[in-house]
Amino acid sequence: MSIREIKLNFGAGVSQAKFVGAFVCAVTALAAPVASRAQGFSAVISPPRFEVNVQPGKTTRQIIEITHVANQPGQYRVYTNDWSIAPDGNAVFIEELVPNSCRPWVALERRELTLAGNAKIRFRFEILPPANTPATECRFAIMIEGLEQVIKTEGPVSFPVSGRVGVIVYAMVGDARPQLEIIQAGTGTNDGVVVPQLKVSNTGNAHGRLAGYLTGKDSQGPQGRQIDFIPEGLPILPGQTRLVTLVPNVPGAQAVKLMYPVTVKGDVEWGGQKTAIDMRFDAPVAKPAPIANKADSTAKAKILAPGAATK
Repeated sequence: MSIREIKLNFGAGVSQAKFVGAFVCAVTALAAPVASRAQGFSAVISPPRFEVNVQPGKTTRQIIEITHVANQPGQYRVYTNDWSIAPDGNAVFIEELVPNSCRPWVALERRELTLAGNAKIRFRFEILPPANTPATECRFAIMIEGLEQVIKTEGPVSFPVSGRVGVIVYAMVGDARPQLEIIQAGTGTNDGVVVPQLKVSNTGNAHGRLAGYLTGKDSQGPQGRQIDFIPEGLPILPGQTRLVTLVPNVPGAQAVKLMYPVTVKGDVEWGGQKTAIDMRFDAPVAKPAPIANKADSTAKAKILAPGAATK
């Protein structure tokens, strides 16, 4: 028996939860299980993100493992949200159905859960795109929210607390796929450190992420220093342009200060495609105040066609 024969829940019309006191919301962009703990809420969610292929008119079933990591019983509410990416890169959850939302395609096993202390449950959900759905990407979040509990402190003071975890789901319908293009290269700051960055646009109809293992050299010492780089694994949604940092990968070092100029080459990959790059990144030049309309210098970049050999 399918979940749809038991109960449908699209998440629409659910009133906005009120969060007072401690609040937890984990945006699931990692590959490890998400742990969320606010005084009235203790849960571990696995996996934290789904990237699945679905076909029009066919049901796809998935399972989330929810572990209640507290000795006392816990109660949870489960519902769906739409979401978007804010300019700062964080996910913004939207409870109301947005235009062209695919949440009506989603069925959840149940609306509420009660778990015994240290108990685990395999929670099911289904995605059923209509038979005439064109190639596209369905994106939604499954919100797992601890029901509000009153926490008493020393003295007469008490307050309600709650928390929630958002499991991000990407469902590629049919032959939907990303089409990423590096349109500019330059330098920027990441945690106060100047790093190489790529400006990447997505003209496809599904999200994509840059991947790959790049070799490089900075200008430290007479012969330079060999450094490997890994593209930051940020999702780039259809129609979106984002800056992607090339993160220096030096074993045992938490932060690497690069000496410019820096050269980077290798293959960047996404969605079964790859592009060979051979780039030089120069140190940023300070703007001469008070002269206006002068941009910082950008990196000199040579982007080769897919499959072309690097230097």
